[in-house]
Amino acid sequence: MMAARAVEPVNGPFAHAPRGEVRPDAPLAGLTSWRVGGPADWLFRPVDRADLVSALADHARHAPAMPVTFLGLGSNVLIRDGGIEGLVVHLSGVLNERERLEGNRVRLGAGLACAQAARFCARQGLVGGEFLAGIPGTLGGALRMNAGAWGGEIWPLVESVSTVDADGQEHQREPGEYRIGYRSVEGPEEWFTGCVLQLEPGDPATGTARIKELLRERSRTQPLGLPSCGSVFRNPPGDHAARLIEAAGLKGLRHGGAEISPKHANFITHDGAAQAADIEWLLHHAQSEVERRFGVCLEPEVRLLGRPRPMDETIEGRQ
Repeated sequence: MMAARAVEPVNGPFAHAPRGEVRPDAPLAGLTSWRVGGPADWLFRPVDRADLVSALADHARHAPAMPVTFLGLGSNVLIRDGGIEGLVVHLSGVLNERERLEGNRVRLGAGLACAQAARFCARQGLVGGEFLAGIPGTLGGALRMNAGAWGGEIWPLVESVSTVDADGQEHQREPGEYRIGYRSVEGPEEWFTGCVLQLEPGDPATGTARIKELLRERSRTQPLGLPSCGSVFRNPPGDHAARLIEAAGLKGLRHGGAEISPKHANFITHDGAAQAADIEWLLHHAQSEVERRFGVCLEPEVRLLGRPRPMDETIEGRQ
């Protein structure tokens, strides 16, 4: 990791340089699974939980008007070509602790990849979390949106969560403090830093075999070899977004370097030459066509972050 950069106390996000890396005008495309998007005004990679907490407290005192965005593996976000205003906190590779607790419980950090969490639980002889292997993000992102796959969702497993607020204050919270729905979580305006999951006892070999089976099915049905964010839209009640998009004749539709995947219509992929605006155009076009033909308004599962370039302002206005 690079040495901490001396931050200008007037213009930077911090009055005192944290221990982690701080960079201005930092490229973000390489930190997302779509591999597109503009830079962050400021990027901060904490070295550990204490560094994160103290840096947020410093930021709250020094630059409270500067917005803060948390980024994990970047698998469920589309960062627009104009980049992200303010401070981006990158947690991938940080807060990745995993610990077996008494009973059938585990404590996991929010920066841990969901696939790593699934494998850890299986090796501990705990089952019920195998579906996490199919979620291409971190536990923090999964907690934020109640991510799920193959019929499983994360919040039914949650015993408690740890969070940090914009002032750098840490909290322990119960599931009852949140309103949990399908790909939806509403609650305190804080960022998740970890969780305790309650699972069931099982055979490690069986759990590991189940994970391998699910990953084979994912590879068979999804375009994993191309940049994407995973599923773009939530499934509407009683239907599937992919079916509706395909029925609207949009499977394989291209715009710029981006394409609605011929393999799975709820994926937008690209050939390496796309811009975020190309992907966003396809997203809005799919919404418009499905609503026009079937009267169904598809809700994005992906989060759109940041500023469009001036030429893309018409796209922003269509949201």
